[in-house]
Amino acid sequence: MEEPHPPAGPSAPAVRGPAGPRTAPGPRGADTPGRAGRGLRGAASFGAGAALLAAVCLAALCLGEPVLSPAGLVSAIGRPDSLEALVVGEVRLPRMLLGLAAGVALGCAGLLLQEALRNPLAVPELLGVSAGAAGVTAAITVFGLPVAAGLVPAFALAGAVGGGALCLAVARRAGDAASVLLTGAAVSTALTGGVYAITSMADRFELGLVFRYLMGSLVGAGWEELAMVAPWLLGVAPLLVLCLPLLGVLGLGDDAASALGLDPARARLAVLATAAVLVAVTVAACGPVSWVGFLAPMLARRLHPHAEPRTRLLWSGLLGGLVTVGADLAARTALHPIELPLGAFTGSVGIVGGLLLLRAAGAKAVPR
Repeated sequence: MEEPHPPAGPSAPAVRGPAGPRTAPGPRGADTPGRAGRGLRGAASFGAGAALLAAVCLAALCLGEPVLSPAGLVSAIGRPDSLEALVVGEVRLPRMLLGLAAGVALGCAGLLLQEALRNPLAVPELLGVSAGAAGVTAAITVFGLPVAAGLVPAFALAGAVGGGALCLAVARRAGDAASVLLTGAAVSTALTGGVYAITSMADRFELGLVFRYLMGSLVGAGWEELAMVAPWLLGVAPLLVLCLPLLGVLGLGDDAASALGLDPARARLAVLATAAVLVAVTVAACGPVSWVGFLAPMLARRLHPHAEPRTRLLWSGLLGGLVTVGADLAARTALHPIELPLGAFTGSVGIVGGLLLLRAAGAKAVPR
């Protein structure tokens, strides 16, 4: 008996598998419209976030004493000799830009830590850089060391790098991510104890200065501090790009990373070193602005739970800048003329918001 011939036509060939005949997959790129739609939605949401950040930055330039409308802000810029132009150009603008740079750096550093250690509780405060920078600054102020005011941020940066290097050197012997996290917490606690010992020797006036710095503050921030921070942040930007492939592989687990030919310990140390530089530069300029590096990555992960590391890094930087600039605006205007420390707002918002996000994520993971 003659076997029937397959029907002619352009339909896809049938592939016989364990579950019976099925249609062969179409050509690559068949889901391009779906990916394009997701890309457009992601770009639109990021544009909305950037617009919100721009609005907060504009509010930071307009609100305070004196209060300016957006039109008044433009008018003040056109009159460089006016009081309004002096306040905006020499006080508010550098302060806003420094807060924005600090928030972006802390948000990116927090994401690097959480992704490399695979732990949402990994925060920049556990790197030792905050305590290292605070210790150097406190020593200069309390002991009256002959350091020019313009060089204090540079010395604080050296202390921050030293504290981070000490933490990384000790953590190098840790075998896994959890051990690295616990080692960092122990080293940070020891360094913080030294900062408290130095602070206890200060008189009343010095104690106020050191306390404000240890809380994180942008009071008195100007173009000099911004000029000190900008080259470091521009220099570390390529390292952030190089860390993205490492984060993708480390996210698979140490065994899978080793199977792909990557040394997990060295890759993790490279990511931690990049995060240490970001935090060190921020602390050197405006003190330990706490918990921004905890909240911003948590929000980014909540908004885009299945996104790739590049997308989460962009969102972490944007949200870190938004949180820091908004918190500084609240610290400056909430109890005017009294100005509160920036770290008081970021710490409260960061801890409460981060814990709520962790609880929501845990409740979502529990099967009903």
